[in-house]
Amino acid sequence: MTITLKPGRLAGEIAAMPSKSDLHRLMMAMHLAGMDIDDLPVISDDIAATNDCLQSEGICNCRESGSTLRFLLPVMAALGRAMTFTGEGRLPARPMQPMIDLLRGHGCAIDNDRLPIAISGQLLPGSFTLPGDISSQYITGLLFALPLLSGSSEIVLTSPLASSGYVEMTLRTLEQFSIQIKKLVNGYRVSGNQNYLPPAACRLTAESDWSNAAFWLAANALGSDIQVTGLDETSVQPDCAIVPLLKNCGKMDASQCPDLVPVMAVVMALTLGERRIINAARLRLKESDRLHAMAQNLCKLGADVEELPDGLVIRGTTSLRGGEVNGFGDHRIAMAMAVAALRCEQSTTLHGIEAVRKSYPKFWEDYQRLGGQIS
Repeated sequence: MTITLKPGRLAGEIAAMPSKSDLHRLMMAMHLAGMDIDDLPVISDDIAATNDCLQSEGICNCRESGSTLRFLLPVMAALGRAMTFTGEGRLPARPMQPMIDLLRGHGCAIDNDRLPIAISGQLLPGSFTLPGDISSQYITGLLFALPLLSGSSEIVLTSPLASSGYVEMTLRTLEQFSIQIKKLVNGYRVSGNQNYLPPAACRLTAESDWSNAAFWLAANALGSDIQVTGLDETSVQPDCAIVPLLKNCGKMDASQCPDLVPVMAVVMALTLGERRIINAARLRLKESDRLHAMAQNLCKLGADVEELPDGLVIRGTTSLRGGEVNGFGDHRIAMAMAVAALRCEQSTTLHGIEAVRKSYPKFWEDYQRLGGQIS
């Protein structure tokens, strides 16, 4: 679908939606504790994928959700369940080899290196060695799975952990469900034969989401006046980093908060001076090649953006001219371009707006409610 966005200013109050990252983890832990997950809000396509896969027998359609696939693959292996995993969009092309190699080396049979894959056999305890800078989702999947095994295991990281805040979120969830993990200098020690137990709290809710709130906060930095309610400033969500980044956006190290790159690229393009985004090579393997997508889209709107192998160089200005851009099938690209359109001199035509269903299906509804002009 295609829409035309007019320049303008957003204003009003909006409640932050539940965190997709927190909901994935909460659903997993509740399922493993034998709890009913039907009362949790299915806020997006990604959460629907995890919800459906947890209640599936035989086939897990992960849709386009990397979290669903990378969390559930080792968990199903730990439970000894034969399962076929499928996916859609770019998910079949996203890296899975490190996890597949680990599972094969610890007792599992996997029939393919890319989706669709069928897994069978029982995951065995031991030492699980992998780089820390590929995806925190691998570590989270193992942290959920290894406590279920018959013996103790270790996760050994051969390089510094990227997106460490997401692993911290996982550890907090596991602790809430009585799972004990010991942090090591270069990894984690996990005792086997542990049981997921329902927390004492009567009601479990997900944190409010900094990742999607970041688009409204970035719009504020560019002249809008939106009050986002419900955010926890003590959260360990990596995208809490949007607050200090907006205060000082001279250089952005994307290693710990890669999902903020699209909207921060917009802010940088509309802030005078040269700015850089570094350590962002992993973004080429997301729902789109996000570095290429943002460089191409911003240049089409009149920005000065240089694409590097692992980042961007952006020479900012005070406004963009408008034009025709693409969402690249990527929710964060589509939402970032909606923020950019506010500060264009002319209208912006955006193709592929349906991509927001992955994480924020009501984005366009909220955008208009805050004063965004769409035709």
